[in-house]
Amino acid sequence: MAKPASGQPTSMIEETKSILGDLIAFPTVSADSNLDLVDYAANRLDACGTKVWVWHDASASKANLFATIGPERGDGIVLSGHTDVVPAVADDWTSNPFEMREANGRLYGRGACDMKGFLAAALAMAPRFAASDLARPVHFSLTYDEEVGCLGAQQLVKELARRDIRPAVAIVGEPTEMRIIEGHKGCYEYTTEFTGLAGHGSEPDRGVNAIDYAVRYVARLLELGDELKQRPRPASRYEPQWTTVQVGHIAGGIARNVIAANCTVEWEMRPVETRDADYVKAQLGAYCSEVLISQMRVGAPQADIQTRIIAEVGSLETMPDNEARALVAQLTGCDGADVVSFGTEAGLFQELGASAVVCGPGSIAQAHKPDEFVTVSQLQACLDMLDGLKEKLTA
Repeated sequence: MAKPASGQPTSMIEETKSILGDLIAFPTVSADSNLDLVDYAANRLDACGTKVWVWHDASASKANLFATIGPERGDGIVLSGHTDVVPAVADDWTSNPFEMREANGRLYGRGACDMKGFLAAALAMAPRFAASDLARPVHFSLTYDEEVGCLGAQQLVKELARRDIRPAVAIVGEPTEMRIIEGHKGCYEYTTEFTGLAGHGSEPDRGVNAIDYAVRYVARLLELGDELKQRPRPASRYEPQWTTVQVGHIAGGIARNVIAANCTVEWEMRPVETRDADYVKAQLGAYCSEVLISQMRVGAPQADIQTRIIAEVGSLETMPDNEARALVAQLTGCDGADVVSFGTEAGLFQELGASAVVCGPGSIAQAHKPDEFVTVSQLQACLDMLDGLKEKLTA
């Protein structure tokens, strides 16, 4: 445990607050590198004898970190979180978003609750795990680009499978106010690109307007969304109960008097069931190939519609027998478990064979907003859970 200048041990909560301040100071917006934060975490974990792996993405500007404390066996418990944050416009904040501020029991800063608070608690507990005779390994997972499609977690899980590292339990520390989340919807993200033929706006029939076809595509997508809304979901615990579709960004054209040669639509689905996503993709694919593209190519043989998969992160399915749920309920004293509509990497760990839950400090209501914060009491509750895990694994 760290010691201040007086030589007296620093309390766990003060150590966690200090680490959180360090983590917030790394401006790890998804568009930027997270390497400085990963190096910081790797150094802290390495200092207590942890086995650390760092795996870079193709650009070498971002990395995942995976670390293990305890025996080398296959029934480990992974504490998982993402390093990236959403952008912060300084003018909207009371103080510098990348400099932690404490006031009235709250710790402010971009990523304070989503989700550097959990990472700080896990890193603060690492020396205690390392000093214990653990019966099962404890893993630490820090990933990049969760906010733009769990890109890092998808690569990390593939690497774990390749190395045959398969944790038995995953605790994903997204902000849930320390409630247990046993299920969530999937998150499927796409970019659809329309290529037409430019021309003068006074003669629209001499070109192929990519925006026109993008609008028709979006209209069909929204129709499918309405269809999904009408499907009965009597047993669904989600709010809303159905699979949702949403268009987040459209860009195209260069001027009002120029036929738009290009248009891009960024959209997403939050499927309750995989079959809903399969239905939407099949319907859109048929509509493009049988209707839109054939019409576009009458005026321009090179016209096309292409959809790029940004992410297809599966749902966290609720299970009647869930070791992670039972374990975290014992550690936190929580009675019952909920489901949420936002996605996490928990479903990826479930696909790897782990039982998984989401449970972490802070409220999702504070995430992605100016003056984001986590309360000191929530951090303490997280530390209590992790300390309870240490005690259970050394009992």
